[in-house]
Amino acid sequence: MCYKLLCISGVHIYQWMYGCEWDDETNDTYGFHQYGFDGEDWISLDMKTETWVAAQPQAVITKHKWDNDQAKMSYLKYYHTQDCPEWGKKYVNYGRSSLMRKELPSVSLLQKTSSSQVTCLATGFYPHRADLFWRKDGEELHEDVDKGEILPNHDGTFQMSVDLNISSVAPEDWEKYDCVFQLSGVKDDLVTKLGKRRIFPNEGKTQI
Repeated sequence: MCYKLLCISGVHIYQWMYGCEWDDETNDTYGFHQYGFDGEDWISLDMKTETWVAAQPQAVITKHKWDNDQAKMSYLKYYHTQDCPEWGKKYVNYGRSSLMRKELPSVSLLQKTSSSQVTCLATGFYPHRADLFWRKDGEELHEDVDKGEILPNHDGTFQMSVDLNISSVAPEDWEKYDCVFQLSGVKDDLVTKLGKRRIFPNEGKTQI
């Protein structure tokens, strides 16, 4: 197969991804339009500058050609800023009762041994726009903590966890710590105080 000055043989993978994102809180929209080849980025559209960005030297020829195609650029700009968001809003309205719901999680404190880290696990929340963190004296901690990724549950909700290293925390200081869960669109936080009686034995993290 030959394209312009590039000739290749064998089996290859050509990828094309495009779409848009709509923030229902700010009403901002973001479009994306990009191509890949054999698992690597090839060329993508910069919506702000309305130019193509070549990720590989071989894509520079295509970049110059597409940059000069004003008709195509105008169409893509309209699609990503008008058509795509409007269709997205329609589908959101169709499934609003499900997509726009807010579900708060159950929050648990887990620990394998009395000297190991304490895991704060929040599971069963929706949507996935959420945060979970440890605080001390009302201030978010950034040291001695290990935050996990947001993971899906089998029922369509999500879970996440954050670990706290308590090896240097004196028993009398435990009451200064708490785990905070925040869900987008929900005003009140879920706060769980660190305490011996609130901790359950943890025999290993599992997705629920």
